[in-house]
Amino acid sequence: MPEPTDIAIVTGAGSAEGIGAATALALGRAGMRVIVTSTTDRIQERVAELRGAGVDARGVAADLTDPRGVEVVLDAARQAFGEPTVLVNNAGMTSVSTADSPAAIDDITLDQWAMSLDRNLTTALRMTRAVVPGMRAAGYGRVVNVASISGPVMAYTGDVAYHAAKAGMLGLTRGAAVDVAAAGITVNAVTPGWIATSSSSAHEIAMGAATPVGRSGTPTEVAAAVAFLASREASYITGQLLVVDGANSINEERGA
Repeated sequence: MPEPTDIAIVTGAGSAEGIGAATALALGRAGMRVIVTSTTDRIQERVAELRGAGVDARGVAADLTDPRGVEVVLDAARQAFGEPTVLVNNAGMTSVSTADSPAAIDDITLDQWAMSLDRNLTTALRMTRAVVPGMRAAGYGRVVNVASISGPVMAYTGDVAYHAAKAGMLGLTRGAAVDVAAAGITVNAVTPGWIATSSSSAHEIAMGAATPVGRSGTPTEVAAAVAFLASREASYITGQLLVVDGANSINEERGA
């Protein structure tokens, strides 16, 4: 008897060259029906691209820092396809134009701290908490959190709140994993290193070139890791951190 078709939500998929869009494509090519989200209506451009690639996709513009935005996404998924069985928490980013702009420990305000944690960590909590009841009822589910090397494994200067939030994603992953394991739900995290996207700075590209692999990674390479953890075959892997960084975090000979 064939497995039922999975219904996946991928948050933070607004950028054409980002990890979210690449993940949605990978899941769609694996046979899943996909709901993609971003904070603006540009998400409909991603939907058109996904449909052009043969993916059964819908898009929702919603602010996941607002609990009402979470309900909008869940309602759209249920109306279009049914109860979600896969969630990829990819929403969240550093910002240089809003109050959650990067700041070092000496300078950060409590407002900056709170906004960064809300954007980069609490959005994942809200979404996960929203989908778990349906997954429990189905006896099956996959949650994949897109964290970062920055925080769980390494750090750079000047952005303490982002590092704290992404480290918190690992704690959320492990805590949720043990809470829902008996229900047939797995929760894992993928931590990208230097990934080349349309918004990558010259410094970020240079950092990618300095990894042992000698280049930045691609969104497609991160998406492949997410798709594996979101698959039915990954049924005995939960609470884990999968690093996708070209060996950058294990390289001892830096500056040689």
